[in-house]
Amino acid sequence: MNIIEVDNLTQDYGHGRGIFDVSFAVKEGEVFGFLGPNGAGKSTTIRHIMGFSRPQKGETRVFGMESFHNYYKILSNVGYLPGEIALPEGLNGKEFIKMMGDLRKSQNTDMLNYLLDKFKLDPNMDTKSMSLGDKRKLAIVTAFMNDPEVLILDEPTSGLDPVMQQNFIDFIKEEKKKGKTILLSSHIFNEVEATCDRIAIIKDGRIVSTFETSFIKHNENKNFEVYFYDLDELNKFVKSMPKAKIGVDNIIKSGVKSVDEKLLKVVVANKDTDVNSFVEKLSEFKIKEFNQIKFTLEDYFMKFYREDKDFGGNVKWKKK
Repeated sequence: MNIIEVDNLTQDYGHGRGIFDVSFAVKEGEVFGFLGPNGAGKSTTIRHIMGFSRPQKGETRVFGMESFHNYYKILSNVGYLPGEIALPEGLNGKEFIKMMGDLRKSQNTDMLNYLLDKFKLDPNMDTKSMSLGDKRKLAIVTAFMNDPEVLILDEPTSGLDPVMQQNFIDFIKEEKKKGKTILLSSHIFNEVEATCDRIAIIKDGRIVSTFETSFIKHNENKNFEVYFYDLDELNKFVKSMPKAKIGVDNIIKSGVKSVDEKLLKVVVANKDTDVNSFVEKLSEFKIKEFNQIKFTLEDYFMKFYREDKDFGGNVKWKKK
């Protein structure tokens, strides 16, 4: 059963900005990762899911209800964490928590106390004097404090220190075990890879890939780095091997990917089925060292963003 549905959602702001024909669904009990840099369209999509914006084309649904005309019902039954935190002045954390509880007409004191302790938040602080990290923690507390079955989280750990980021990851894993349905928007690779069952990558307002996270862990494309004792052996090896290619099925054909003569290193791509023959091939040469390079979510992600003009410039990617 799908809890969150996005069908051909489009909001065109002109000059290539916006979201275009975005479609995905989040199943009951699933943690779904929405991965992309700032400005890719994640927050725009989430605002439509919550019913805060009317789409130009397409539709979003939560609990089977069209979002825009039912946003009050959705907001009262979903734990929502916005990407940008704007807290009212003149309140302390405790007063803000009470206000949010009154709006949702429900209280879970045990869950609230658990969250305050887990994220080390002093609720007596004035919202005006809170640091960015404390404001983010307060937003997390109010999103989760009623123990909702569905959570929509936009950049949830932005502004948190590494310890609190890990606390959040551990907490999401706890919620996942309870069967919660979670949409997690982020640009932090380890956060998404550690918690999500499926992932969608968005680029320039369009979904470019949707896949199960297990694909990353069990990818049949393997990369190996081979170090040689001398340049002659390296050159002989390279001449004996084909050059790696990307096939029409997007599977890497086994072969040499790169050569570093200074380090006497060759990077070789192999499919699982070719590993034994590759190792046998290596036995013909004088090898100093041979290691498998772990395939990560970042590696797969960068297939889509490697040529992006912003990479290495305005966009900063985070592992942790």
